[in-house]
Amino acid sequence: MKTVAGVDLGGNAINYTFLNSEEQFLIQGLCEYPARSREGPEICLKQIAEGLEIAAAKAGVSLADTLVVGLDTPGPASADGVLSAEGSTNFLHPDWSGFDIRENLARKLGKHVTYLNDGNAGALWGHFVIFGANGPGTSISAIIGTGLGGGVIINGHVVKGRKGFGGELGHVLIPYQSIRGIDGVKPQCNCGRTGDLESLCSLTAIENSLLPLFLPQYPGHELGKLGNLHQAAKLVRGLAENGDAMSKEIFRVQAHALGLFFDEMVNTFDPDALIVGGGALETKKDFQHWFLDEIRAGMPTQRQEQADIPIHVMPNGDTAGARGAAIDALQFARASSGSRL
Repeated sequence: MKTVAGVDLGGNAINYTFLNSEEQFLIQGLCEYPARSREGPEICLKQIAEGLEIAAAKAGVSLADTLVVGLDTPGPASADGVLSAEGSTNFLHPDWSGFDIRENLARKLGKHVTYLNDGNAGALWGHFVIFGANGPGTSISAIIGTGLGGGVIINGHVVKGRKGFGGELGHVLIPYQSIRGIDGVKPQCNCGRTGDLESLCSLTAIENSLLPLFLPQYPGHELGKLGNLHQAAKLVRGLAENGDAMSKEIFRVQAHALGLFFDEMVNTFDPDALIVGGGALETKKDFQHWFLDEIRAGMPTQRQEQADIPIHVMPNGDTAGARGAAIDALQFARASSGSRL
């Protein structure tokens, strides 16, 4: 059986999957192996190769029949997988600076390797759930985590851009001043911008902007008693899911920020689907439905022709990167001459 593989490289772990020609994933859930990326490229690439062998055995496939390996990593990196000379939080070892991870992994494995950043890989997985691997259609995905990732998919293909920075949706500026209840706030993003989507819709935004705004309005709140905003930010989702008033207000602000952003995307791309994912939405269904309703409430009035664009929650968020990377590999394999996929 001919397959492709997906490899999601994080700072601490590598997650794997395999995909066959019927667009069936052969590994359900996480299949992880230690990344050791902080020890440099040589050790990390060895870890990727070792873990891939283990994952192939788990999937019941032979690596000899794996035509293409899809790789995704955190950025910043070029569209072809050359890591930024400035490095990132996941690639601190000096040997990663300017390292061509796609080409070097291809040499290590003796196979063609495709590359996406982790946000675009997640977006491609979200698109696949709705449209299939080669389905037409345009989708916009926003993935809420420590930061705000995502991507733009047009006719089934990732928009990477000239230098690989296509789909950096977290750094799109939004008219945040129109969001109810945040008067006087000037949300700062780690990128240096004021008022981009990530500055209001991320775990970092909860810590840096939203908890400092709302805690004084709720004297005696249990999160205020912690005396540690970093710790408190991680507890907001669970409290919001269980009905805590302040925590739900924080998530309402995030949903309304997404509504403003999606309005910009609707008027730029006229997409077929809007998709939200990430840890913030790893919740019960009723909370997800409430959050999607709040996104709608935060959107300016839409044209009648565009008001029915659906908003979906991305499933299986913890496997999204590996699955998106595998889909990218499948698309490449199908486009290559002589492919049996």
